[in-house]
Amino acid sequence: MSDSSSPRPPAPVAVRVGDWGWRYAGRAAWAVRGLTLSVEPGERVLLLGASGAGKSTVLAGLAGVLGGDDDGETEGSLRIDGRAPADARGRSGLLLQDPDAQVILARVGDDVAFACENLGVPRDELWARVRASLDAVGLDLPLGRSTAQLSGGQKQRLALAGLLAMRPGLLLLDEPTANLDPEGAREVRDAVAEVLAASGATMIVVEHRVAVWRDLVDRVVVLDSSGGVLADGAPDDVLADVAGELRRAGVWLPDEPAPEASSVAIGAPLLEARDLAVGRTPLFSGRRRRIGGNGRPRRPDDALLEHALPFRTDLTVAEGSALALTGRSGAGKSTLALTLGGLLPRLGGTLDASTVLADGARTDPGAWRSRELLTRIGSVFQNPEHQFLASTVRDELAAGPRALRLAPDETDRRVAELLEALGLAALAEANPFTLSGGQKRRLSVGTALATRPRVLVLDEPTFGQDAITWRGLVEVIAALRADGHAIVAATHDAEFASAVGATGLRVDAHQEAAA
Repeated sequence: MSDSSSPRPPAPVAVRVGDWGWRYAGRAAWAVRGLTLSVEPGERVLLLGASGAGKSTVLAGLAGVLGGDDDGETEGSLRIDGRAPADARGRSGLLLQDPDAQVILARVGDDVAFACENLGVPRDELWARVRASLDAVGLDLPLGRSTAQLSGGQKQRLALAGLLAMRPGLLLLDEPTANLDPEGAREVRDAVAEVLAASGATMIVVEHRVAVWRDLVDRVVVLDSSGGVLADGAPDDVLADVAGELRRAGVWLPDEPAPEASSVAIGAPLLEARDLAVGRTPLFSGRRRRIGGNGRPRRPDDALLEHALPFRTDLTVAEGSALALTGRSGAGKSTLALTLGGLLPRLGGTLDASTVLADGARTDPGAWRSRELLTRIGSVFQNPEHQFLASTVRDELAAGPRALRLAPDETDRRVAELLEALGLAALAEANPFTLSGGQKRRLSVGTALATRPRVLVLDEPTFGQDAITWRGLVEVIAALRADGHAIVAATHDAEFASAVGATGLRVDAHQEAAA
């Protein structure tokens, strides 16, 4: 990836963790505690553990971004080449679970260049690094493309490109392929492999699925949810010696069978799309409607059609049906899902709710007010934080029922059921923004389930889940389908689609398709 005029990359980093722990402010339980670990320069470590075991917290600590005393309490020590992580500027680079959190500037090229500029990289070398990094992650876009127009998967590649351009001695990757299609995941993994081969950098990668990184890493460390390390060693040794413990910890083992879907009777149509065109106009790009809002999408017209994707589809969403929207990152899956959910205006064709779903409201979901959507169509965004409103998990789950003016007893009952079903009971009083990525995803699904909508539209519903919480989500969603609710999911998770018995619709922004 580097050219002959570029300086030698920084030396790989040594990591030392001594009986370290971190507790977020306002939380009774420690996110991580009693962790002792040494990583030698150039080692490649896969960090595993159950959802909520503290994997992301460890990476944030090593990157020096956990904050100070106001943000939490720490004990023990963390060292990067003998220095505190906050003092090792430029020596480590962190890719977060949430790519939106790392998009800083308005244009693709500027965003990739940002960290390099802060590190004082000469201008000529800087732009060579930018182009090489974008090529490495398979993001073939003009440098002037607006970052606001990128899909979640594209933003994830953009963030990784910015990290690779820095050429740090320590790569810290937090589920870097979670929102990518299988081909894109392989491209990113191969890009990381190329960087490691060229630089010899130390790497710690967090992932729930072992198979993605197994052949690239030389060591596997499994965090114990109760503190410390559950297993540590060569990948084959760890997988062979403690497979049972890993399963109980929720680690995805290679070739682990997925549950089979149950047969569900299909009922009356709820949504019907004919020659439906979707896209994001400048007015609606990046906007979300919140509970209690009164905004309405504009009607499609010739100006809006200029922003439509070159993709049109016919589809029917019926009682008890499950539809998986598949396709490469950036193909338009999220845009189609938001349109079906009534949150983006259709840009052509028709989208009509049946009388069963409309139940006295207009037939166009795009014209429904937020309160009308609550019991009809519930949407779960790709980024969970985009729909959080409250300061505690309990209040977040109660927001929808309260907007419907349900009786307090009924609201409390629904919230209690969801806390238990989604494994969030111990976090009921926690701030939603302090949860792990997997916990945030389960909470976002729960907020949609709380109002029991007839149609549930999900964007990457299994992101950040370990094997145990993944099965829990599948069971909750499959039960909804069995009760006659319709499921629409934009997903790269083929096992999830199979487990809930979904039929597939491949979304391709480069061609028309029909289901």
